Amino acid sequence: MQNGFVENISLPNFPLWDSLKEKKKVVSFDLEITSRCNNNCRHCYINLPAQDKKAKEKEIPLSFIENIADQALDLGALWCLITGGEPLLREDFTEIYLSLKRKGLLVSVFTNATLINSRHIELFKKYPPRDIEVTVYGVTRETYEQVSRVPGSFERFRRGLDLLLEAGIKVRFKAMALRSNAHELREISDFCRERTKDYFRFDPFLHLRYDRDPLRNEEIISERLAPRKIVEIEQADQQRFDGLKSGCDSLILPECEDKVCNHLFHCGSGNHSFAVSCEGFYRPCPSLWHPGCLFDLKQGSLDSAHNNFTPQVRQLRSDNQEFLEKCRRCTIINLCIWCPAHAYLETGFLDAHVKYFCEVANARKEMLGK
Repeated sequence: MQNGFVENISLPNFPLWDSLKEKKKVVSFDLEITSRCNNNCRHCYINLPAQDKKAKEKEIPLSFIENIADQALDLGALWCLITGGEPLLREDFTEIYLSLKRKGLLVSVFTNATLINSRHIELFKKYPPRDIEVTVYGVTRETYEQVSRVPGSFERFRRGLDLLLEAGIKVRFKAMALRSNAHELREISDFCRERTKDYFRFDPFLHLRYDRDPLRNEEIISERLAPRKIVEIEQADQQRFDGLKSGCDSLILPECEDKVCNHLFHCGSGNHSFAVSCEGFYRPCPSLWHPGCLFDLKQGSLDSAHNNFTPQVRQLRSDNQEFLEKCRRCTIINLCIWCPAHAYLETGFLDAHVKYFCEVANARKEMLGK
């Protein structure tokens, strides 16, 4: 890894890193098998067209996936998430899924459910997934397809979801809170909670594109909710609001004003998990796309990536005074979605202050104060 990718950030030189640290065991990993999707959602940070030939040609093959899975197992991995894009677009999805299952991994799948058919149901009934998480963009055709931008996608979503539920396959739900579906969030919540005994989660935070496409980023920003609207939605969801209230003591930290640490990473990124992109790049965190934080697994081992490369990334520091004063000394940093990965997607820098994140955090603080 080289310095100079980001202003104000320096990476210490640890030539004998292995002798200075204890190796970390892997618990789980995300496997992005494609960036292509049959929907064209306005808010998506990764999707490319389903028929994108160049994207398809770059996708890691089954043999590469099997090799990575074997290396992950050697490091102690127990669970793998298959995601995308829309993973069911892969013609060899069944082979990928079965390979991971046969290796003894617990396997989860993220999908929009629009491609689910009887063959998938047979597969999942015979070799049950840990769970399947389905994204719900709306519960009416108008709202769903306002987000997906694909005519007929709502009908395919309902058909695929019904097949999963009727077969008794464990389904979890998530939803993104957008301007396009905010009017329907209560109905989305009711729809999901009526259909699962597990859980439903919604996310009001839309991240910008990892490929930094300016036109797509404008679309994402246009779908973001205003900070006060996010707070209203969180307050209306009793489970989410109760979680925020119960965590006040750990979410608001007055002592931060007197402590300044210039380490960028204060999270668990890369400690016991990692992500692999559809092109074969290792990332300590699924959201971390900074070029200096990517490791090409075609050129090196997973053990080297996880136990040598990741600790170097986690040692990144900043001397950006605006960031250190506004973020590192902030008493409500835990009410904020700021992290180096999100900062990079927003600004191109790992250590940048992001005004929108700050506004949301302050709106949350005001809500909890009331």
